[in-house]
Amino acid sequence: MTSRSARRAREREASGGRARRREPDLNEVVSLYDFELLAAESMDEAAFDYVAGGAEDEITVADNEVAFQRRRLVPRVLVDVGQIDTSCRILGREVAFPIGVAPVAAQGLAHPDAELATARAAATAGALFCLSTVSSRSLEEVAAAVPAEAPRWFQLYMNEDAGFTRALVERAEAAGYGAIALTVDLPVLGYREREKRRGWTLDTRLGNFVGAEAAGDAETDGRVDLDRLLDTRHVANTWKGLEAIRSWSALPLVIKGVLHPDDARLAVEHGAAAVVVSNHGGRQLDRAIPSLDALADVAEAVDGRAEVYLDGGVRRGSDALIAIALGARAVFTGRPFVFGLGVAGQPGVERAFAILREELERAMALLGTRTLADVRREHVRDAIIGP
Repeated sequence: MTSRSARRAREREASGGRARRREPDLNEVVSLYDFELLAAESMDEAAFDYVAGGAEDEITVADNEVAFQRRRLVPRVLVDVGQIDTSCRILGREVAFPIGVAPVAAQGLAHPDAELATARAAATAGALFCLSTVSSRSLEEVAAAVPAEAPRWFQLYMNEDAGFTRALVERAEAAGYGAIALTVDLPVLGYREREKRRGWTLDTRLGNFVGAEAAGDAETDGRVDLDRLLDTRHVANTWKGLEAIRSWSALPLVIKGVLHPDDARLAVEHGAAAVVVSNHGGRQLDRAIPSLDALADVAEAVDGRAEVYLDGGVRRGSDALIAIALGARAVFTGRPFVFGLGVAGQPGVERAFAILREELERAMALLGTRTLADVRREHVRDAIIGP
């Protein structure tokens, strides 16, 4: 079984690449997969490959989606589902929608409004937005673009320069971000063949680094050498380094990039308020297990001592229900929102949220669950896949 995204990519390659661009009618977009096709037509080809691509053979990219296809829902009937409530509590704060925007770098490659548009769309949907360290717009610009109460996190890479990293944390706290999401699955960049075949690098201005002298020789006028910046093979980027990060602000610390249950236990022991089960969208270690396949074991290891979220492969509202049934409090996805951004800017991202909301509400009603708290392990079974 292959992912739908992988099949679409092969179809695009077989057809000779880019089709003629036309202005999309967003009312005709009925699936997040439609946005992927439209983005392949409208975005710069190298930028599209950067967003869509993964490491090596992109097996994990495909497996993240396939993992959801291997699950089936078991509905209950004759339940009063006249009122559906999609809200949930994330680190003590209620959000209206359980599908948030995962941190995706350099969204200016998709649209000039970049993260400003994505954050505004998430705020309109009542969903959590997580801003990447390597965003096109600065964390202060993004914070100013949304209502003060809009839920948002700041994703952090632990750079060898502790002063630079601490400055990012302090800036995020001052700008009103609600948590620091430390990405821990990137000691080095993954081997990304799409980029290597093009000889392409992320040579674009990144908002958090303009004038950031603390970035040292990794930064020139906002342009950052990612291999140098994100080469985090040093003691600060170990479990020992978490104590320092926690001391820099009062913000909750979220550990993003956990697949092994023992790492989930260690995260809790080192003061993490939450863990995100993630394989970096298949962009790091190819053949790493799908996020969904790791979720239940991680949730069991955490045992309620911290919150658990999932990132990877979510393309439908029903995918969120499967993840919640297996132990996630909420889920994140990145590529579909960036594809929506590339197609139509903020209205495209808003349309992606609208599709997910309709899918989720209908799936909850059909599953016989009025609230997300009603979604339980008994609602999901492994599919029986024939030979």
